[in-house]
Amino acid sequence: MKHAYLLLSLLLISGIASAQNKTATIDSMLNRTKRLGLFKGNVLVVDNNKIVYKGALGFTDASQTTKLTTAYRFHIGSIAKEFNAVAIMMLKEQGKLSVNDKVSKYLTNLPAWANTIAIKNLLQYTSGLPDLKWKTVKNDADIWADMQKIEKLDFEPGTKYAYNNSNTFLQRRIIEKITGLTFNEFVTQKMLKPCGMSNSVIDPDDNAPLMAKSYNNNLQQSSLVYPITGWTAVTLDDFYKWEKALESFNLINPASTKEILTPFAPNKQCGLGGGSIEGNKIIIHEHDGTSLNYQALLTANTTLGRTVILMTNNKQNNLYDIDRAIQAILDNKPYQQPKKSVLAAFGKQLDSLKGRQIISFYNDLKTKYAADYGFENEASLNEIGYSFKNSNRIDDAIIVFEYNTTLFPTSGNVFDSLGEAYYAKGDKEKALLNYKRSLQLDPTNTTAKAVITELEKK
Repeated sequence: MKHAYLLLSLLLISGIASAQNKTATIDSMLNRTKRLGLFKGNVLVVDNNKIVYKGALGFTDASQTTKLTTAYRFHIGSIAKEFNAVAIMMLKEQGKLSVNDKVSKYLTNLPAWANTIAIKNLLQYTSGLPDLKWKTVKNDADIWADMQKIEKLDFEPGTKYAYNNSNTFLQRRIIEKITGLTFNEFVTQKMLKPCGMSNSVIDPDDNAPLMAKSYNNNLQQSSLVYPITGWTAVTLDDFYKWEKALESFNLINPASTKEILTPFAPNKQCGLGGGSIEGNKIIIHEHDGTSLNYQALLTANTTLGRTVILMTNNKQNNLYDIDRAIQAILDNKPYQQPKKSVLAAFGKQLDSLKGRQIISFYNDLKTKYAADYGFENEASLNEIGYSFKNSNRIDDAIIVFEYNTTLFPTSGNVFDSLGEAYYAKGDKEKALLNYKRSLQLDPTNTTAKAVITELEKK
């Protein structure tokens, strides 16, 4: 019996030591990331349903005089759209709407297109509504006026996907019409309070206390006032409470949750971002959001009792890199230290180059700055390739993506990117070849499967 107690004690001590080691490793990784100028914000890491790491790194605003604490609130960008998606499903469960109802049933004085868009289309971003000119509107009234001026949709509802806030705006107005409450009142009374989210605020202004203000690398601070209302800002603790409320189905049932967790098509967004649910259990939940210079990411794996929350007020477009490092540390695996983006630092120089000059310049940088930039990661060249593709420099994008396949020949993702570039060029034969190679390397690539099926029909 003494031996059994001794063994149990040793196991407990080992477990504690392991947890402490993970905490120290995460802290070290995050602080190095901060020193590189790649992360300023708040972090919560939960593993086996226990907090492994909780911390604040950086400053509250562009003046960089006051340090962040974990009590500060952040805007979370598109993740805040979860509140309107859940609200819609709450009303559905109460029998006050059907997701198949048309917009015109609740919102009058809109053009004829409102008779063709279902609430489900708004939730899945398949409405066909064009994106509004957000830089010219100042408030909800302006947005409503612009909505009334829309003459036609970009496509037939339910046939394509186009992510924009026109869908979000109409969801919130429908909630108000049905409940008789403002959207902010509904969220506060029916969601924040029941979830115990007492430190969250909706539409904070520039004078709001304990509100992290977003700013860019030139220390230019952005205003907190947005043209569209209804954005919930949260603390780490409240964000985690919201995630647990979703996982425990405190607000909506599993069927409703599945409906807004399942996207229109693979790798697209839906009401809750994305993830998977099996029976009465959410298995995976992942959602990212960006607004001005705020960025946020939540990843949850309920099988592991794991949730990672990252919120920054100094956007660097690298939260997935940081999350991957944290996940590796939690899994006792080697991790890649997040590093600086080659595109962010040398974008102007890259734009001035063509063809093989790009590869030569990249390799020269790799020789000089290997320790500071993410050359060991396929994402570095992929980011450059997509920059060229998005600028319609398809041939240069292909050169970059092809070189990436020689550096990372076992990555399905790089072949997927190359296939996408050839598809954009109109070279269906090479597109098909690379998509097939991508699928061989990554059988879970559902996008590649769909494109292969499409190409083989032609």
